[in-house]
Amino acid sequence: MSESGPVGGSGHVGGRGRGRGSGTLGRVVRAGLGRRRVQTLVMVLTTFVAVTASVVAAGVLTASRAPFDHAMRELRGAHLTARFDPARVTAAQLAGTARAAGVTAAAGPFRTLSLSPRTATDAADLPAGVTLPALTVAGRADSRGPVDRLALLDGDWATRPGEIVIADGIAPVRPGTRLEFPELPGRPTLTVVGLARSVTGTADAWVTPAQAETLARRSATTAPAAPAAYQMLYRFRDAATTAQLDADRAALAAAVPPGALSGTRSHLAVRQEQSANALAFVPFVAAFGVLALVLSVLIIGIVVSGAVGAATRRIGVLKALGFTPAQVVRAYVAQAVLPAAAGALLGVVCGHLLAWPVLADVEDAYQGASASIPWWVEVAVPAGALALVAAAALVPALRAGRLRTTEALAGGRASGDGHGGPARRVAARLAARLPVPRPVGLGLAHPFARPARSGVTAAAVGFAAVTVTFAVGLGLTLGAVQNHRMLNATAPVEVDTGRGSAPPGALAVHVGGPSDRPPADPVRVAAALRADRHTDRFYATTQAEVTATGVSGRTPVLAYDGDASWAAPQLVSGRWLGGDGEAVVTRRFLDAAGVRVGDEVTLAGHGRRTAVRITGEAFFTEGDGMRLLTSLGTLRRLDPSAVPERFHVKPSPGLSASAYAASVRTALEPLGATARPAPDRASSVIAAMDALIGTLTALLVAVAGLGVLNTVVLDTRDRVRDLGIMKAVGMTPRQTVAMVLTSTGALGLLAGAAGVPLGVALHHWIAPLMGDAVGMRLPEPDIAVYAPAVTAALALGGVVIAVAGALAPAGWAARTDTVRALRTE
Repeated sequence: MSESGPVGGSGHVGGRGRGRGSGTLGRVVRAGLGRRRVQTLVMVLTTFVAVTASVVAAGVLTASRAPFDHAMRELRGAHLTARFDPARVTAAQLAGTARAAGVTAAAGPFRTLSLSPRTATDAADLPAGVTLPALTVAGRADSRGPVDRLALLDGDWATRPGEIVIADGIAPVRPGTRLEFPELPGRPTLTVVGLARSVTGTADAWVTPAQAETLARRSATTAPAAPAAYQMLYRFRDAATTAQLDADRAALAAAVPPGALSGTRSHLAVRQEQSANALAFVPFVAAFGVLALVLSVLIIGIVVSGAVGAATRRIGVLKALGFTPAQVVRAYVAQAVLPAAAGALLGVVCGHLLAWPVLADVEDAYQGASASIPWWVEVAVPAGALALVAAAALVPALRAGRLRTTEALAGGRASGDGHGGPARRVAARLAARLPVPRPVGLGLAHPFARPARSGVTAAAVGFAAVTVTFAVGLGLTLGAVQNHRMLNATAPVEVDTGRGSAPPGALAVHVGGPSDRPPADPVRVAAALRADRHTDRFYATTQAEVTATGVSGRTPVLAYDGDASWAAPQLVSGRWLGGDGEAVVTRRFLDAAGVRVGDEVTLAGHGRRTAVRITGEAFFTEGDGMRLLTSLGTLRRLDPSAVPERFHVKPSPGLSASAYAASVRTALEPLGATARPAPDRASSVIAAMDALIGTLTALLVAVAGLGVLNTVVLDTRDRVRDLGIMKAVGMTPRQTVAMVLTSTGALGLLAGAAGVPLGVALHHWIAPLMGDAVGMRLPEPDIAVYAPAVTAALALGGVVIAVAGALAPAGWAARTDTVRALRTE
């Protein structure tokens, strides 16, 4: 800055625009960043938040799908697993479906049946005599083939009778374990010879085709929990969307006799189940990323514009020293891009740290397959953010480049007197007539002095208000989902009858010791609950597994006995159970079965069939959302021996769950029943979402507050002579603070009033997308969470953000020395 050069006739430096060297330009950039530390911190933070949120959203979206998509390609995973009724179609007819429209490859038919084995020898972590979950067993000659090439993880493939291969992760067994099937005649025993993995989970176990036929014949002589079936595996030309798969399914159904296709499972449903928790993060994190990007463009535009306005004379000096307009533009763009680059680098690192727990859940779902953020996300996201930052800084930088040297040297610091024109004068006259103190009136009129700067500041505060409103809505929605995602969550007390009411698929392990007590009689338990004066209401449930038309594999059932409407899950559409022959399911079940509310589904189990009509769509995530809710009377059509296993009780108002359980225990224990408060089944995924939402919101609000601080600092410096005059005629420091805070508070009030409706609209758009990501529809009460009191409080959020950002510069203005201020030009 100590160098000099002649000024050319055009107002630029002589040498006809040769300019200064890059080293000098770098010193100018570093000096500018050093003088404006607060503004530099603001630019670092805005870019940091934007890149962090964008890396998490884009990274989780791509990384959560990558392991599955790679496995589908490498192992030729089945686009559709189809179950056929052998009573309605032959093996030859099924083989002919390989030529159906759109089919590019097919495997099968494979004989399948559902069996519940028991360990006949000690397993890896289980003693002999442990009943394993029901397994879907398929007869396959080998692990390869045109569709669904199985990955053999341990041992060998089953090639002889008496051998079985178990799907990895289904049960804690290892090669050499012997399994018996007590429900079949002769109690046949099979030896585990290998562990394998199917990318789309086409079966839980595999035997030779001959062994499958033998098991099916034995199963047919008893009352099987699920009848034997045929399985076909397909790959299609077009299978990327649900609509394409629906068309493929329809083509298969048309190629076989009516009613032969009894169930399907698509690769899209499998992928959604395996990565649902991760995908639920994507919509709201992406929304935060967009908000952060827009806010960073606004804030950086404010910062660079303010820097240009505050340094008009310095720009003139630079040009007088030999800097060309292009170099001036580059200097001011660099002063924005360099801090943004630091923020982008930190954002990539922080994005990885925040995405790691989410992607770890994906790796667990894919049995350890690597799920990492792709390199192109790490490059594209910060590059896009820096491009936006450069574009935001370019407009005021071009204004600096176009300034003529003589005009810039003569201009000095812009005064606040010349801005706003007639609008400011009209606003000042109106404010003077208001019944408010004079400093407050001056503060109300000031935003009209620099309407462009005030508008951008209000926009920044408005986006912060949108962010806070959106975040509060998400928190309330997630709280509602946390409360209602589990079935029977409304009942504070559970009473077990000792009939083994573990969820379907759980292992039944006898721990030894004295023989178990006989289970309690549900009729006597109900009588005891009814007789207790502290019982407000109750109902009973029992669990089972059946097969349902349209759904591949076993379907878990929860059957209700008594009036459970007071504790029913939230309904999205339709109505609750009104009697036998009815069912309530989730959207995930409806999509899997290809049915709608009002349609009928046939259930099969224990050698019997019954039809149920779906009366309602509910929201719950228990059992992966695939549980079918019906009445005990309906279940007894399939299993006449079904009885209540667990009672769910609501104590009288004012009595805690623990106190009620203690009081009723005396009457229940002689019957063999136990009472306890319902366990807390909070979701760690929802807790992680709440923490991430809180972190991103705090960062964005901090950025907006710093943006306000920067703007008020610029305004205060522009008006320093005006402040000196006001102090000379008697304005006190307290009145100065009131004037500054009033001007920013008024902007905050308007910004908050505009931001709250936008935040509500954003929430109402994003919340359903989060449900869609996990294959569910959220109930309307979980979306309409903004009570009038909440909305009113949020409307004041803009004022709080604006005033918080203005407090420090308001104090600086109040402490400004009057004489020094009057000397400022």
